[in-house]
Amino acid sequence: MSSNKPPETGKQFPRFDSDAEAERFVDTADLSEYDLSQFKPMRFEIEKKTKQINLRMPESLVDALKARAKQRNIPYQRLIREAIENALR
Repeated sequence: MSSNKPPETGKQFPRFDSDAEAERFVDTADLSEYDLSQFKPMRFEIEKKTKQINLRMPESLVDALKARAKQRNIPYQRLIREAIENALR
């Protein structure tokens, strides 16, 4: 018989002072015990940027790009690159 009760939230995920400390924790912890619901997917840019392009566009569009990028807390050039990548999918 199953319960309609929502699952209990797990332990709070700790904060770390260094990458090494975080790696040690992840290597030894059972992550299923922790509440990861507040985590957001993160995209890593692995491929090296080897080509530069120049693009002219209206200042109002650049201002809008910068504002949206600021909302997402990323550089506006990354937002442009993401838009191009999404258009090519």
